[in-house]
Amino acid sequence: MDIKEQINKVVEKVTKDDAVKKLFSENPVQAVEKVIGVDLPDDVVNQVVQGVKAKVSVDKVAGAADFLKKLF
Repeated sequence: MDIKEQINKVVEKVTKDDAVKKLFSENPVQAVEKVIGVDLPDDVVNQVVQGVKAKVSVDKVAGAADFLKKLF
């Protein structure tokens, strides 16, 4: 299983689907398994969860930086 590919898949769903976003904030493991469609071992799920959190945070920072650039 390509973890990076799974992270990207979950990030896409979390950023586009409010129900998945809410589920991810309440229960990230369940959200990841729902999006991927497979019950994964804990170590793999935790890697995906951490990767999604990191990517979403980076995307938010990048979006804020782009917004600030437009102001100046």
